[in-house]
Amino acid sequence: MWCLDEHRVLLGGYVLHDEADYWWGNAKQRLGANEAFISWAHFKREFLTKYFPADERNRKVIEFMELKQGGMSFSEYAAKFEDLCCFAPHYNTMEVEEDKCVKFENGLRPNIKQLIGFSEIR
Repeated sequence: MWCLDEHRVLLGGYVLHDEADYWWGNAKQRLGANEAFISWAHFKREFLTKYFPADERNRKVIEFMELKQGGMSFSEYAAKFEDLCCFAPHYNTMEVEEDKCVKFENGLRPNIKQLIGFSEIR
């Protein structure tokens, strides 16, 4: 949703429930001490540190790097690939779109990979 940073922080805090809501109440007091402005970037960093620790992020990167189609349908593999791709920042820029295509193709089952490889679909 497009809005100003200060509105994003308000909205982000508003949608939290239960334990996360209590966490944000305490974090907001700590971060906003002396009425300091809390940016969206700061909110996200604090939230992800609390609820999505580095070891879990790293586990997702490894899962992405090792992803193979295996027994998944093509659609399931494509969806899983896109879900996990956000954890591998290298693959999320226009400059490396071709690398992303190669990574996707390399995870396909050999029979499908062969068909796509001949087409050189990018």
